[in-house]
Amino acid sequence: MAHEDVLNWLAAHAPDISVIVPGVSTATVAEAAAALGVEPGRIAKTLAMRVNGDALLLVTRGDARLDNPKSRAALGGKPRMLDADETLALTGHAVGGVCPFGLLTPLPVWLDVSLRAYPTVFPAAGSRETAVEIAPDRLAALVSRGWVDACKLPETLPGSV
Repeated sequence: MAHEDVLNWLAAHAPDISVIVPGVSTATVAEAAAALGVEPGRIAKTLAMRVNGDALLLVTRGDARLDNPKSRAALGGKPRMLDADETLALTGHAVGGVCPFGLLTPLPVWLDVSLRAYPTVFPAAGSRETAVEIAPDRLAALVSRGWVDACKLPETLPGSV
C-alpha cells in the first residue's frame, strides 16, 4: 500500500518523476547504491525521529550521520529515532522504504544541506525495492520545510582518512 500511496502522490504533485524499480533490494544505503550504480552519498535516506515530542522526517545523504550538537541546534532539541513500528504507523512506510512522499500522517520534513553536494539524489519510493531520482532543490520545493545543517559528512567522522 505504501508504494501505491507514493505513486498516487507523485502522480498528483510531480508527474514527471518516474519510479525506479531495479529488481533488487534498495532497503539499505549500500544496497540502494549498488542497485542504482551510484555512490552511497547520493542515496537520500529519510530518518524518522522525534524532537521535543514532535515527530518529523530528516532527509540526508546516505553516507552522513547525525551530529549531536549540530542536530540539536538545527532541530531545536535532541532527536530520538523512532522505532520501526512507530515509523510505519506515522509514515505508512516500512523501514527501508521510508521517504517523504505519500505520507500517512502529515509530518514536517527537513532536508540536510549535505544533499546539496549532488545534482540529483535517490530517495526511496515507499518500498524496499524502489527509488526516485530528483534534484535536491526540487525535493525541497515538493516536500520540505527548509534546509538544516544537522549531519557529519564521512570526511569529518572520527577515524576518517
